[in-house]
Amino acid sequence: MRRFVFVARAVAWRSVHNTLVSPAILLPSIIFPLFFLAAFAGGLSKIADVPNFDYRPGYTAFQFVFVFLQSAAFGGVFTGFAVARDFDSGFARRLLLSAPRRSGIIAGYVAGALVRWLATGTIVTIAALLAGMHVDGGGVDLAGMLGLGILVNLGAALWACGVAMFLRTEQAGPLIQMPVFVIIFLAPVYVPLKLLTGWIHTVASLNPATVALEAARGLFAGSPEKVALAFALLAAGIALTTVWARRGLASAERAG
Repeated sequence: MRRFVFVARAVAWRSVHNTLVSPAILLPSIIFPLFFLAAFAGGLSKIADVPNFDYRPGYTAFQFVFVFLQSAAFGGVFTGFAVARDFDSGFARRLLLSAPRRSGIIAGYVAGALVRWLATGTIVTIAALLAGMHVDGGGVDLAGMLGLGILVNLGAALWACGVAMFLRTEQAGPLIQMPVFVIIFLAPVYVPLKLLTGWIHTVASLNPATVALEAARGLFAGSPEKVALAFALLAAGIALTTVWARRGLASAERAG
């Protein structure tokens, strides 16, 4: 266990340090969520006047919850890019040779992703509050929403690590990002699920991301719904992506 913690801590520190000293890594993780928040909450605010749009805290809060979870997912995805870059540079192979507990490598990358996202999520939250966002949920509700964001970040990071370790090249970028992007944007992004129609309503109803998004919005509004189901689905997703990441690590080990 001590060797596992040693490896995980070292990889996490390197991941966070590289983010802080490299604007090319740090700025996109901050700018993209802020751009989406401004574009969705500001540019589309008139959607709140649509009949039966009854989200009590208002449209800024409605979109903030989406951007909050989206930044969690993309924060995990960006970690996959870093893993792939480490393989292209040869660092990851040296790490595999020197690490006394290789499973700590995954834990370190994932921990680094979580630390980076917590910083991004804090900045996005401050920006939304400065824009006049109303918060109706209590402390327990907001802690629950934060918990959902953490699970989303962990699941996305494990998925991204697995893909990056299987393919071991930065060319894996589209495959790392696209499935997460599609799943997120096939959820009720702009209006509640009940206002969607046609095929998008059917797809969104079956999308597990919809459950997490509705649960987070309910918590933020102080009216929890589907919270237990959302946590259960995310926990199951993390279990699956953990197996996926471990198999990716095993593939990298076999490849040398």
